[in-house]
Amino acid sequence: MIVKDILASCHLDIQCGKEYLNREITVTDINRPGLALAGYLEHFDRQRIQVIGMTELSFLHSLDADTALKRFGAFIDMDFPCLVITRKLVLPDSWSDLAQNGQVPLLNTDLPTTQFIGMLTDYLDYRLAPSSRIHGVFLDVHGVGVLITGESGVGKSETALELIHRGHRLIADDAVDITRRGANTLIGTAPDRIRYLIEIRGLGILDVKMLFGTGAIRMSGSIDLVIQLEEWQQGKYYDRLGIDEEETIVLGVSLPYLTIPVRPGRNLAAIVEVAAMNYRQKVLGYKPALRFIENWQ
Repeated sequence: MIVKDILASCHLDIQCGKEYLNREITVTDINRPGLALAGYLEHFDRQRIQVIGMTELSFLHSLDADTALKRFGAFIDMDFPCLVITRKLVLPDSWSDLAQNGQVPLLNTDLPTTQFIGMLTDYLDYRLAPSSRIHGVFLDVHGVGVLITGESGVGKSETALELIHRGHRLIADDAVDITRRGANTLIGTAPDRIRYLIEIRGLGILDVKMLFGTGAIRMSGSIDLVIQLEEWQQGKYYDRLGIDEEETIVLGVSLPYLTIPVRPGRNLAAIVEVAAMNYRQKVLGYKPALRFIENWQ
């Protein structure tokens, strides 16, 4: 993203440097340059947006005019994406000229510094969050975000349709856009063009919202459990007790992972439904497989 992208969303006005709004923003971290304005420029992170508030300006105004101008000029020479002045504070013209000559956009907001940094951080976290699109079906099943994956034709959409019929909610079919929020949270949603739609072989494209109502869909949800559907393979080991707790990594986040073999006669929707309920039990600390082993011993 570029500096121009944050103007409207973060309620910013341009003081100078309008022609340089295409400077790139690549990190979510924001800096208040107290040490830099004091003259210490070691380890300065040039990638961060810089924010100056009343404290920083009061410090600069406490210096003699030549020293303040020199410090501000050295700071601008570090060549960062943009500088935001909070509380609608105004810089002296000579300082603004340094920003203009250094091709650094100078922006203003009427918000207090802490409030603005919080808002900007949330926005950058949203826009710069790691993301990916994967093939699968994503549903809310008993409040658990279940991502169903597997080869094309294995029965993912048909399983989803039965789950919707049972009262669960569709978030995305066929393609799921995944975004990481924070360290351990993944949010899944549907691409705009296929939102609310599901493809069933023999029926074609169905609009779940129109057929089942708004209670059958969700715009987005956190991904809690990944279920892989695969054709039954004779001789392959499948967990029968539930002791083996596999995990898979998606965008750097570890998620519980189940492999469900598909064969004629298996009610996949019921299995997925119970898998979500069992996941909730495990989150609460109850693991029936361990209890079974303890009772057996």
